[in-house]
Amino acid sequence: MNLFQRDRLVEQLQSNKNWDVIIIGGGATGLGIALDSATRGYKTLLLEQIDFAKGTSSRSTKLVHGGVRYLAQGNIDLVREALYERGLMLKNAPHLVSNQTFVIPNYHWWETLKYTVGLKIYDFLSGKLSFGKSVRINKKKTSLRLSTIKPDKLKGGVVYHDGQFDDARLAVNIAQTCIEKGATLLNYCKVVGLLKDDKDKVTGVIAFDSEADERYELNAKLVINATGVFTDEVLKMDNKNARDFVRPSQGIHLVLDKSFLPGDDAIMIPKTDDGRVLFLVPWHDKVVVGTTDTVLDSHSLEPKPLSEEVDFILETTNRYLTKKVSQKDVQSIFAGLRPLAAPKDDSEKTKEISRSHKIIVSDSGLLTITGGKWTTYRRMAQDTVNKAIVMGKLPNKQCKTKNQSIHGAIENIDRTNHLYIYGTDQKNIEQLMKNEPELSERLHPKSDFTKAEVVWAIRNEMARTIEDVLARRVRMLFLDARAAIISAPIVAELLAQELGKDKVWERQEIDNFTKIAKQYVLNLNGMLTFKDLVHQ
Repeated sequence: MNLFQRDRLVEQLQSNKNWDVIIIGGGATGLGIALDSATRGYKTLLLEQIDFAKGTSSRSTKLVHGGVRYLAQGNIDLVREALYERGLMLKNAPHLVSNQTFVIPNYHWWETLKYTVGLKIYDFLSGKLSFGKSVRINKKKTSLRLSTIKPDKLKGGVVYHDGQFDDARLAVNIAQTCIEKGATLLNYCKVVGLLKDDKDKVTGVIAFDSEADERYELNAKLVINATGVFTDEVLKMDNKNARDFVRPSQGIHLVLDKSFLPGDDAIMIPKTDDGRVLFLVPWHDKVVVGTTDTVLDSHSLEPKPLSEEVDFILETTNRYLTKKVSQKDVQSIFAGLRPLAAPKDDSEKTKEISRSHKIIVSDSGLLTITGGKWTTYRRMAQDTVNKAIVMGKLPNKQCKTKNQSIHGAIENIDRTNHLYIYGTDQKNIEQLMKNEPELSERLHPKSDFTKAEVVWAIRNEMARTIEDVLARRVRMLFLDARAAIISAPIVAELLAQELGKDKVWERQEIDNFTKIAKQYVLNLNGMLTFKDLVHQ
């Protein structure tokens, strides 16, 4: 019996009208709450309007970190909490979270002293879950470790440790863990309204399954709003006069070839022109460079990078690297929105908008969680469920997620094989290729991803569209957007075979994906054809 088949999950939705907990939103926060709730033994349902981690949670800088910048701001408690959670993430999902060394290049003697002292505090705060001690290195060692760093006026560097991970893959694996623990999770099922009693208390949700074109009324002891940048929409479903609690801040990332950062180390540039940090992080044999921090007044499911954001990252990066980066070197560009908990004074400065999470209890009993970051997803979930217990919404049961292994967790993994991201499922995908040799074909000559991974994503990881597969299951859209566009027809054909769809659906899927994917290609002319892409 396949636990992850959509028909089976829909059946659970249809046969259970009463739930302990209904969670709206399938990003890191919502998934974390579903896992916490299910492992405590509550009857748990999570509904996601599009796909798991479709928004913010697939568009991070790929770091599991305490936040060096927050340390500089004196936010010790936030850093300590995040460092503790970083250690738990490595322990519970070692196939997706790894220990990453970072080098801060120093161009003034006083920088070396400042960052050495600061990072020793960072080390101390990590306690028993430390990833390794920070050390100061001289100019020669810095240049050896970072072969593309500009040597002119370089004084040395400071090496420290933090975490690196695959965000959307972790989201999918958490979703699988939730289902294995008895929760029901459904993507492409949007909450369109709240149910209330005669005292104006929330008693459930109205949901619409866009795939089956079906509407449901579902009762719950507790409804949790974990919708990230869409938080305010749900709050206004509850109370049309509710004030805005979230201020979206956009961050963009450029993905470059590994030759721009050939070693194993990441680079952290501690102070850019706007007083923030810039990271260059090795990721799936590419380099992710980011991020920006632009306050927006609106938000969407597909945020668009701004030209000034691209220019800022390119200019800042080129100040530090000997190998010049230009727009033509960008293999993919992606934008994400942070759901920052907004201050009441409408401050424009995102540095002053809280990065810590906030739990809001509405008069109706709706529970909302906003803010936070991927690293603290587990703690945010624990705090949210504990709050519900204090409110008397749920019976008192202890949190069990500190030592909860995530689906796929395996130690001592061979990271030279790109299938390592599947952890314990790797052997199943390899078996699939043995059983059906044609599935071992690659999706694109420049990529290691295979047809077998597409089939696996559809059968076992709840992928329903080309975008689900190429953006969040195999990550090709984030690594090489042009290759992803070329691969779309192959994925569409496999989806149609697995889901029983016709050629019209296939064509529509390719068109839908191409429209989205064009935003990930810098300077992609809207009239560009597949033939043009192949010959680029």
